[in-house]
Amino acid sequence: MTSGRWLKLADEILDGRPMTRDEGLGILHAPDDDLLEILQGAYLLRRRFFGRAVDLHVLDSVRGGLCSEDCAFCSQSAVSRADVPVFDRQPVGDIVARARRAAELGAVRFCIVTSGRGPSGADMEWLCEAVRRVKATANLQVCASLGLLTDDQACALAEAGVDRYNHNLQTSERFYPQICATHTWADRVATIRAARAAGIEICCGGIIGMGEADEDRVDLALALRDLGADSIPVNFLDPRPGTPLGERPHPSPSECLRALALFRYACPDREIRAAGGRESCLRSLQPLALWVANAMFTEGYLTTPGQGWERDRAMMEDAGFEAGRWGLA
Repeated sequence: MTSGRWLKLADEILDGRPMTRDEGLGILHAPDDDLLEILQGAYLLRRRFFGRAVDLHVLDSVRGGLCSEDCAFCSQSAVSRADVPVFDRQPVGDIVARARRAAELGAVRFCIVTSGRGPSGADMEWLCEAVRRVKATANLQVCASLGLLTDDQACALAEAGVDRYNHNLQTSERFYPQICATHTWADRVATIRAARAAGIEICCGGIIGMGEADEDRVDLALALRDLGADSIPVNFLDPRPGTPLGERPHPSPSECLRALALFRYACPDREIRAAGGRESCLRSLQPLALWVANAMFTEGYLTTPGQGWERDRAMMEDAGFEAGRWGLA
């Protein structure tokens, strides 16, 4: 690649030309000498649409373990032997208290997450009550991640006040059968479309480092663009002992940064979130993610701790970014 090519690509995308599949592969295949320019181009896109704000999201696992699905990356899956907490529905009052804590930290969104294939009727009653109470007591938008949904369930969540629904594609349609057999990539797309039809924003991303090819990463980015995902969490495999992917190596920091940049070039005006595994995979290069991603989780993930709010805040401030509530009144 000649010097300046990635800045030129960013300028062309800002002028309205979409990234092509070949250009996406070029980002992933470019020599290491191009990495900083790739990140600079990604930053031009990030700055145009999101300035220097970093939206903070806090996850709350309200039911853990107990999952019937066989997703190879997940420590809560039916095929996992990982030692993780197993617990059923948490009291609504406890969920509301944790939401208030998230608001105190300056979080934009509170993400309510359950393990399992999808919610039952009793689950829906409990979850909708929790959402209503969180919305009534905390200045937060609510994201839910509950597995596969029917059209009626999506409508019920929208009525309760869910602003955004998370259901990740995880990888490309081609590679998906290598990581899950108990449901399909098409099942996930159907849930995304059900949430969208109910008027809920879509949070949909994937995981880098499961053994997929670069072509799969580009195809995932383009699929998310075609689906119109509002928010794209980019996770990096932090292999969990006891899972089918537990012996895989971590993706390298450079690999992770290229992947983040890929999603920004493909979806320039979408929220890109540095998500699970950022601490263990990006390591000392973690602050560079903020030049691409305009959002991140803080206070940990579903079954693994993060580096904590204080270190996240220091990282943002040292890099010249600030916690923000971009796009919210």
